[in-house]
Amino acid sequence: MTLLITILAAVVTTLIWYSSEKARELRISTLVFMFWGASLMWFVDAVVEFIEIRAEYFTPAAEDMLNDAFLGVSVIALALVIWVVTLLIKDPKKVIAKKLKNKTE
Repeated sequence: MTLLITILAAVVTTLIWYSSEKARELRISTLVFMFWGASLMWFVDAVVEFIEIRAEYFTPAAEDMLNDAFLGVSVIALALVIWVVTLLIKDPKKVIAKKLKNKTE
C-alpha cells in the first residue's frame, strides 16, 4: 500500500512538473525526486519481503494494509513539509524578500 501511494504521488507530481512552467519555478522537482526515491525504496523493500515470505506478501491482513496506508500518507506529508521549508528558504519568487524589504522601509 505504501508503494502504491508513493508511486501515485510520484506520477502526479511528475505530470505537474512536466506540464507546468510555474511548477518548475516553484521547485516541484524536489518533490518529484523525493517521491520517486521513496517509491524506489518501497519497491526494493517489497522485493526483499517477497523473497523472504513469498505468497504472504500478496495477501496482507487488513490491519497491515491500514498501517501501510498511514505510513504512505505520513511519507507524503513529510515530503510536503520538506518541500515547503525548502521553498521558504530558497524563495524563488522573492516573495519573502519583498515582504521583509517592505517592513524595513
